[in-house]
Amino acid sequence: MPDGAHRSGFVALAGAPNAGKSTLLNRLLGQKVAAVSPRPQTTRNRILGVLTGEGFQIALLDTPGIHRPRPGLARAMVETALGALREGDVAALVVDATRRGVEEEDEALSAVLAARGRKRALLLNKIDRARRPALLPLIDAFRARGHFDLVYPLSALTGENAEGLAPALAALLPEGPELFPPETLTDQDERKIVAELIREQVFRQTGEEIPYGVAVEIEQFDEGRREGPRPLVRIQATLHAVRTSHKGILIGKGGQKLKAIGTAARREIERLLGCPVFLGLNVRVEEGWTVSDAAIRRFGYAGAGRGGRGSRPPRSGDRGGRAG
Repeated sequence: MPDGAHRSGFVALAGAPNAGKSTLLNRLLGQKVAAVSPRPQTTRNRILGVLTGEGFQIALLDTPGIHRPRPGLARAMVETALGALREGDVAALVVDATRRGVEEEDEALSAVLAARGRKRALLLNKIDRARRPALLPLIDAFRARGHFDLVYPLSALTGENAEGLAPALAALLPEGPELFPPETLTDQDERKIVAELIREQVFRQTGEEIPYGVAVEIEQFDEGRREGPRPLVRIQATLHAVRTSHKGILIGKGGQKLKAIGTAARREIERLLGCPVFLGLNVRVEEGWTVSDAAIRRFGYAGAGRGGRGSRPPRSGDRGGRAG
């Protein structure tokens, strides 16, 4: 950092659904750890990404989109996002720069951020698609609802103006040592990332209503042959559909839809694991799982990021009161 001090801390990426938070996380890390798709509510859990640079370490918390929640899964997702905001040293509001003004979700989130009393950043994403003359009125509209310590326009998709974001965010963090070993990239184990990569392809390959009602469960992850002259990782996963009618859509005529999901997911998984992968997919119906607390917990969508610091290692003189 310019002042010579080492800075570290948590930055929570918050915003409305489909603002591009996961794309931004992947861009900053230089590797895909979060599922992305053009559809809203792709992210269901808090995902930690650790960015270590010269003089700083930023623990980025990607969160589900803030929206008016329905009971069940949707409410658990919003609670997860609010939990991450309590954990962060900096709250970064990610906004789609193509919108014309402040929307309902942003109004509610701005009020939450103002009540937290932390440093705040306004990240205007998707400037590659925005009308540049409209950016200043949009910034003014958000500033009218609260102070921002940093206003930063960029495109997470194309990388435009993204290079300077990390040091700009790091300058807002408190002085302190690294919170994680420098080689740490994420707290997601490979099984969780694989499940997310499969679910991402469900989003990309199916219609509007199907993805929200699908959970992915990894039932086999055999990496006994990952090293050696003929490496191979065997993965068996089950797609849990919320309705019987969804099962046929996921499988498709002659199994073609499921094959397309599996083929596209396998390519992403092989890129992640760095070796050939055999991926087998099944589809099972679990009626109403999105409103079942037991099922939501079983699939890992409740409680992640809530209660503060499960992922945060203690630091000397840690600011316990800052967890909210």
